[in-house]
Parts: sequence; structure tokens; C-alpha cells
Amino acid sequence: MNPAGVDLHVRWLGRINFPDALALQEDIVLKKRHDSSMEDQFLLLEHEPVYTIGRTPDQSSLSRRATAGRIRRGELGTTHLPHPLFVINRGGQATYHGPGQLIGYPIINLRRCGQDLHKYLRWLEQLLIDVLAEYGVAGSRRESLTGVWVDDRKIASIGVGVRHWITMHGFALNVCGDLSAFNRIVPCGINNVAMTSMEKETATAFSVPGVARAFGKLVVDRIADLRVVQKIETITA
Repeated sequence: MNPAGVDLHVRWLGRINFPDALALQEDIVLKKRHDSSMEDQFLLLEHEPVYTIGRTPDQSSLSRRATAGRIRRGELGTTHLPHPLFVINRGGQATYHGPGQLIGYPIINLRRCGQDLHKYLRWLEQLLIDVLAEYGVAGSRRESLTGVWVDDRKIASIGVGVRHWITMHGFALNVCGDLSAFNRIVPCGINNVAMTSMEKETATAFSVPGVARAFGKLVVDRIADLRVVQKIETITA
């Protein structure tokens, strides 16, 4: 998926289990820590059904929506979740991943990007907004809320982790399929949020691999927007 001369390797992994994808990310991050010349990577994939949450003391987003806000310390459990739960090193509250979602895991050295996490998050959001536009879906940001929305409906979630300025984790874009698994949690800790997908918004069938191809082309074109260009001054006598 990469033209010559682009130091970003975009990889389509197909559908894989969450632990395998997590192990792959950690392996790449470790190698990049020891070899700063190693190219950045952008993993695109689908997951088998799974819930994840960041390492936060507040895990109330794992409660059923019906009990959100009425849960007491010590009462929280995960027996109501129909799929495995992983607590991981990213920001944010609970979310669901499963078939029909395009998952993106950028493993990028932010030292080459000004060590600016805010810029990185806005870059990810803009990539998602632009790829949605290619399919006729008007995605947008909402003030103080990370992710991408269609009016008041959330279509893409973002949760990133950074180790030694190397990114991992990333985004989940709802392309198609069943969204009912979100009803078992409070997605991203936002009460009464409505989750949507490209399929729901357009009444059109989409495939995750097809959207992944479009996204892969876009990210290769846009990686330069994230990079910091080192200016070389010419000194004349």
C-alpha cells in the first residue's frame, strides 16, 4: 500500500484476535525504541468481538447503560459483558471492537512530529473525516470530545497510548454490522450516546477491507502533514 520513498508501512492484517494485535504492537514499539531508523507502521485490521478500557480508576463505563450513574464502589462487575474485556495502556473509557469495524493502530515516532500529542489526535480525526467524505458521510468533531461524529451520533472512537513518544492503539471506525454490543456499556463514558456506522448513515453496504484500502491510500498521502520538516539554512559568504 506504500509508494516508493514513503517511510510509513501500511499493513492490512485482516481479522485477528485482540491479544495477537496487542502483542504485535508491543513488539513493534519495542523494536522502534531500539532502532530509531525503523519506519513507522500503520496497522489496519478487524477484531473478533472484545471490550477494552483504559487504565483508569473510574470504570463505571463498563456498567450497563441502564445503571450508568447509579453504580456504587464495589458493585462493578463484568459478568454482563458477552465478550472478553482487556484493560490496556490507552486513554479513555470502555469501548467495543468487533466485526464490521475498521481498526487502525498507528505506531509512529512522535519525535519526528514535534512531540505534539494534540496535533496527532487532530490528525487522526481529520483522516477519519476525510475518508468518510469519500463515501458521502459527513463526519465532524465535537468540542471537548475526541472522536468523529455524524451530527450527534458517534461513528468513530479514538484512544491512544504513547510509550517513549511512540504511539500505539488508535481508532475504531464503525463501517457496517451489528452495533448492539455497545448497549452493554457506556461507550467512551458518554451517557446516552447513539452509536452509528457508515452502513446506517447511508443505507449502503460497505466492506471493511474496501474502506481499509481507501484509508491506507489517504494516510500515505497525509503522513507529511504530521511530520516536522527540518529546515536547513544555507549560509553564503
